[in-house]
Amino acid sequence: MRITHKVDYGVRVMATIAAFELDNPGKPVTRTVLSERNDVPPGFLFDILRQLRNGELVRSVRGGDGGWLLARPADSITVADVIRALDGPLASVRGVRPHELQAEGGHEPFISMWIAVRSVLRSVLEHVTVADLASGTLPDEIAQLASQPDAWDPHRPPR
Repeated sequence: MRITHKVDYGVRVMATIAAFELDNPGKPVTRTVLSERNDVPPGFLFDILRQLRNGELVRSVRGGDGGWLLARPADSITVADVIRALDGPLASVRGVRPHELQAEGGHEPFISMWIAVRSVLRSVLEHVTVADLASGTLPDEIAQLASQPDAWDPHRPPR
């Protein structure tokens, strides 16, 4: 899985909004604050926020005290929700969702392998919420995955 700049920034922006809301309930976060805290170019941030709004994850507030708020509670927004709003499906093969591969001429065991890949991605990304990230903690089962002895080691193909 390749995580784009847009997704990385989007997840960080969502966590920043959630953390800001904890300290300032009901007060929107300005685009300037989001840009500065996450080192996101303002034009790129505008596009990210637009897509997050279209995905019904954030809402904007107009006016001098305006800015951005989460559209629903932070503990109900998963990282998977953010990825889908910004980049589409979590897993695709040649632009096709794994469960649609057979109609595109795919064969077993390849289809089942790609379905399994999507399932593993979901097992992490649908269980980590924006609230988790804003609080600086991960669910225990996700933290355990990250603490596996070789989780931090790069794996390269044999030469």
